[in-house]
Amino acid sequence: MPRYLVSMLLALLLALALCGAASAQGADGQVWVIELSDTINPGSAEYLVDGLEQAAMASASLVVIRLDTPGGLVTSMREIVKAILACPVPVVVYVAPAGARATSAGAFIMLAAPVAAMAPATHVGAAHPVGGQGQDIKGTMGEKAVSDLKALAVSLAKRRGRDPKLAEEMVVKSTSFDALKAKELGLADIVARDLGALLQALQGRKVTTAAGEKVIDTKGVTIRFHRPGWREKLLSLLASPNLAYILLMIGLAGLYFELSHPGAVFPGVVGGLALILAFFAMSTLPVSYAGLALIGLAVVLFFAEIKITSYGMLSLAGAASLILGSVMLFKSGETVVAISLTVLIPTALAMILFFGGVAFLAGKAQLSKAVTGQEGLVGAAGVVVDAGRVRLMGELWRYNSSESLEPGQKVEVVEVKGLEIQVRPLPPDQRKA
Repeated sequence: MPRYLVSMLLALLLALALCGAASAQGADGQVWVIELSDTINPGSAEYLVDGLEQAAMASASLVVIRLDTPGGLVTSMREIVKAILACPVPVVVYVAPAGARATSAGAFIMLAAPVAAMAPATHVGAAHPVGGQGQDIKGTMGEKAVSDLKALAVSLAKRRGRDPKLAEEMVVKSTSFDALKAKELGLADIVARDLGALLQALQGRKVTTAAGEKVIDTKGVTIRFHRPGWREKLLSLLASPNLAYILLMIGLAGLYFELSHPGAVFPGVVGGLALILAFFAMSTLPVSYAGLALIGLAVVLFFAEIKITSYGMLSLAGAASLILGSVMLFKSGETVVAISLTVLIPTALAMILFFGGVAFLAGKAQLSKAVTGQEGLVGAAGVVVDAGRVRLMGELWRYNSSESLEPGQKVEVVEVKGLEIQVRPLPPDQRKA
């Protein structure tokens, strides 16, 4: 019996030791696969940078960024490039699956990687800078953008031992290369049909990282997939200047309607939610505070139109402020972020009509004659019943008059004093009405 217990104890200790060794090997030998199939925006950049940091903290042996992107913001691309260059873990940018692309900002991400890999039927390139709506950037601004990105592409290519002239062509001439051509010209290091073939091709490869030269070992490794969470997905969805602008306008319109018509509730709730989402989106975009202030001033001017009789002057000033603020809302600079004119013009016009219409209706209601309360009685017609009483709107009222009145005579209310009214006889041409 004691021998049996000793054997069981030894077996348990051996199993625990093996499990511990296996878990340690798994932690140190993991391959992190970060999937990025989206535009390069603040949301996707935050997700990718966070994934690289987590992989480094987990002592991963390799990070594979499986990339499929049409490009995006320059600032977000630079954040990703910096994170790749500073990563102590070997990083492989793998353009996959078949049919994927790494164009525009994606081409720079591929150039920054120690190892660039592509699946068959993929392509890379077309990195010429364009405006926020895809248009060419004219004049000095365009020249600065091309020169800046050309220098970045050339420096990344030189750092990774790739042809700088080809990198320059992708920026200056918008040249693109398919996977086989990129491999032939040295822009891509590996062409692999899937992740398994890629890991086999990487075995024993030496790469330079921020922590020095390392040899990639992919034998017996476990694979961990890092995918975006709900916050990153929401931020990526909202990280568009057009959508942020529309949400901002909806939010301001909802709150404006609620303040001008207290008790409506629903417009205020919708406006508050839209504003929260708009500010969440703009927290990652290069917002101009001057533009935001002008839009806020426009709302104040429209609201003042309700309280102050300006005969439309405040509304005109609000419209001008709204248009200027919309144009200036996002900084341009190297980020080339702007609201599309096809979104800005109809949205701004719709908001001007909405704000102006609400102000007009509110002003009209203030200037119109009261129909209820004491004010509503002034000007109403009644009939004298007897000395001291008049029938008015189906009710009997005590009256005073500076003239002598006879029963049945029609009168008009000129003033209300408490529970008594001051009346006068109707003109002859209105007595038959």
